[in-house]
Amino acid sequence: MLLLDQGLPRTTVSCLRDAGLEAEHVGNIGLADADDRTILSHARQHSQVIITLDADFHTLLALSRAAGPSVIRIRIEGLRAVQLAELLAAVLERCGDDLKSGAMVTVTESGVQVRNLPVFQS
Repeated sequence: MLLLDQGLPRTTVSCLRDAGLEAEHVGNIGLADADDRTILSHARQHSQVIITLDADFHTLLALSRAAGPSVIRIRIEGLRAVQLAELLAAVLERCGDDLKSGAMVTVTESGVQVRNLPVFQS
């Protein structure tokens, strides 16, 4: 199940569902004004992967040394709902096993970077 953060098009949820993926948007479940920690907690409780434009989720996971939830950060601007859904389907296919076990994924125009959770600083 995917949980799309504010800043991402709500219409992406229907595109993802059309592709057979479970998804919801924070704005549709009463979390539009929630802080990042609340969204992380919700995603953890509901076994969801957070999709965001925000680097704060990765920072919170790294600093807390948490093992989850998984987060996919999109660093490509201007994606419309259909483009985002197609991109997420490809990322899920490529990184699905990592996301199931806990990972921070960053997606840029030049590629995908995966860091397994928890992240330990040395």
